[in-house]
Amino acid sequence: MDQTPVERLRGVGPRICERLQRLGILTLQDLLFHLPLRYQDRTLLRPLAELVLNEEVLVEGEVVDAQIAHGRRRSLKVRIDDGRGALLLRFFYFSRAQVEAMRPGRRLRCFGEVRQGPQMLEMVHPELQVLEGVAELAMGLAISPETGSEAAPEDDALADAVADVASERRLTPIYPGTEGLQQASLRALTDQALDWLRRDPDALQDWIPASLTAPLKLPALVDALFLLHRPPADAGAELTDALLERSHPAFLRLAFDEMLAHQLALRRLRRARSAQRAPVLSGDGGLRERLRARLPFALTGAQQRVIAEIAADMAQSRPMMRLLLGDVGSGKTVVAALAALQVIEAGHQVALMAPTELLSEQHLQSLQQWLAPLEIELAWLSGRHAGSERAAILERIAAGQARVVVGTHALFQAEVRFAELGLVIIDEQHRFGVHQRLSLREKGEREGRIPHQLIMTATPIPRSLAMSVYGDLDLSEIDELPPGRQPVKTVALPETRREQVIERVQASCRTGRQAYWVCTLVEESDALQAQAAEDAAADLRERLPGLRIGLVHGRIKAQERAPVMAAFKAGDLDLLVATTVIEVGVDVPNASLMIIENPERLGLAQLHQLRGRVGRGAIESACVLMYHPPLTHAARERIDILRREASGFRIAEADLRMRGAGEVLGTRQAGAIQFRLADPMRDSTLINAARQAADQLLAHWPEHVEPLIRRWLGRRDDYGQV
Repeated sequence: MDQTPVERLRGVGPRICERLQRLGILTLQDLLFHLPLRYQDRTLLRPLAELVLNEEVLVEGEVVDAQIAHGRRRSLKVRIDDGRGALLLRFFYFSRAQVEAMRPGRRLRCFGEVRQGPQMLEMVHPELQVLEGVAELAMGLAISPETGSEAAPEDDALADAVADVASERRLTPIYPGTEGLQQASLRALTDQALDWLRRDPDALQDWIPASLTAPLKLPALVDALFLLHRPPADAGAELTDALLERSHPAFLRLAFDEMLAHQLALRRLRRARSAQRAPVLSGDGGLRERLRARLPFALTGAQQRVIAEIAADMAQSRPMMRLLLGDVGSGKTVVAALAALQVIEAGHQVALMAPTELLSEQHLQSLQQWLAPLEIELAWLSGRHAGSERAAILERIAAGQARVVVGTHALFQAEVRFAELGLVIIDEQHRFGVHQRLSLREKGEREGRIPHQLIMTATPIPRSLAMSVYGDLDLSEIDELPPGRQPVKTVALPETRREQVIERVQASCRTGRQAYWVCTLVEESDALQAQAAEDAAADLRERLPGLRIGLVHGRIKAQERAPVMAAFKAGDLDLLVATTVIEVGVDVPNASLMIIENPERLGLAQLHQLRGRVGRGAIESACVLMYHPPLTHAARERIDILRREASGFRIAEADLRMRGAGEVLGTRQAGAIQFRLADPMRDSTLINAARQAADQLLAHWPEHVEPLIRRWLGRRDDYGQV
């Protein structure tokens, strides 16, 4: 079934096929592994007099009136009554046969969302079944049972609505869909695929031997698929809850398969990289010793351990691929600087790439502060450089004069050439596409050798999750903060107390401290974010005439933004009004107060990153989350977690539980391996089992590896084939 095209199913013509392809469904195997997102319980009939807006419910009633309305948009309106109340069913696409089937006196059972219509409550295009005379309505099925051909386009919406809403099944599966392909069609197609599998259970090869799944008490693959697609009629509350929570063994079997395929793909990447060669960059240690002597602080034990790990990697002829995890303020940049010096000692160049201009500027300033006294030349390249200025920068890079090159995605561009690139450092790599960071590494390829690569992130990731998602990388953690850091006190206040918050800012700044005021908006728009910040800055300048107030946002050009940031860092500004562009990279130890407007609009990780801009010295610091009530349940939970927790790793675990690994880690980016079903946080107990099973499969059943990877990842792991 893995290669059987979906066109073999009854009713799948070119139009349906194109819609299935949008869901990634090309074969019968794809269809079987297109699992329900959730399930609906359609066993309880709701009286029409007890309907609640926005609820999805099962109702039943007798048709009392059906007519075609010719207003702004032609529609079929069917009014049903159950003796206690009435409901309007509205269809915008329908055939003559379907209109005739809705004659008064006919009894309908419907499932859909209750909405408020102009005159009464409505359901728009509900799934329905005629309880008498079903054959007449069956003429309108999107996949005609008589001919197997597709219905006419104008019949699709009502035709797709004809479904088994009166089914004996307790749970009705709801699949991920796409425009023009509704749930009834997906269920009908899945029924055909399941019938095919029922007739020939061996048509779907189980590539994982039972000896690996039995100890985990996981069912056979075919049994798991049948249960997930069509839960049994006698499903009790326990089974229902397990399916809805995705904790049932049938679902865990599929999650295990996907995790195992992922582990095998990561091992393949490791093998491919182990065959590659990189320059041996030992260095004599002279530059590193000079920098250590100049540092105004002592390195923590964690920093020294990580520096040693990186140094050992780069002294090998195998390319380093190391992920550096460190909470906000843990000191990753100085670790990167010392790694860069080892490369420069060995006569090579370093490229450091950051996702935003502001963050790349901050890295440039930090590195200049440490490296310029050592007479090391740096270059900065961003999208704003053009003309002769850009040409001069490119020439310095190509000639090897610039030993360290800091930049944004501009470093990817074809005209950027390095003399001898030995190390690529990527900050917040999850914000880049995988193909992008690989293209930067390929720029340094010379005589069959590629640069070493260090990936840094301040997005805290639990170690087990990092090993699951980034298992092809070696992992280093900076798991302690510099001594003397004070925890940031976090409070949440409604915006009705804005006056008190402004008074607190004034009082703090009068003591010689500095503060941030961060503005956010719902819309992801630089223009709107900038307007919000500009309005806030104007308001605060009027209310706080004695304070020196600066403004930065993403719409301000870098050459205009840099002096403002420099003035704030030098203490020449008391208050910095900003958008979330200051999320990472800004280090001002004297800033001890941060106000975040509308924190309910941000995720936990982003709020933690923003809060990390204060509390960077020995000063007691505070963060005020000024929210707009009423808060949703999810927003209140995020704010409560941030108030309780200071550890980025515990915050990350909470964020993962709330949003899932794909969102938090940014693995939804193009080119990255994505989990379709498994959730490394929810299914963490399977991670070690998947690693052990990968070892067993490679050792005893190597011929099963490629088919399993292809089943779950398709060609999405090709980015690792370098």
